[in-house]
Amino acid sequence: MELKDYQKEIIKFDVNGPLADLQQVNFAFLDKVLGLAGESGEVADKVKKIIRDQDGVIREADKTALEKELGDVLWHVATCARYLGLDLEQVAQVNLNKLESRQLRGKIAGSGDER
Repeated sequence: MELKDYQKEIIKFDVNGPLADLQQVNFAFLDKVLGLAGESGEVADKVKKIIRDQDGVIREADKTALEKELGDVLWHVATCARYLGLDLEQVAQVNLNKLESRQLRGKIAGSGDER
């Protein structure tokens, strides 16, 4: 599946609908951004428990659970991009370009947006 197809398909699961009017985006967008933070936290919490309770051993059931949570993260990312009028494939390409530039300049590690 291509990201553009995913981004179109998930609209039907958004309780706020397609949001053609940008005035509607404010609270709906905030809801999705906060949802993204929450879902990311769920991924982190599952990994924390794997480290704490399983000595860091990732089992098949853990992979399945993490796959579901990562799917929720992807849904929120794709929906946030859609609310902003951004194509998820373009977002991915911009990210690859940024990472390639950092790698070429020896700046993959470290901190700061403009490294």
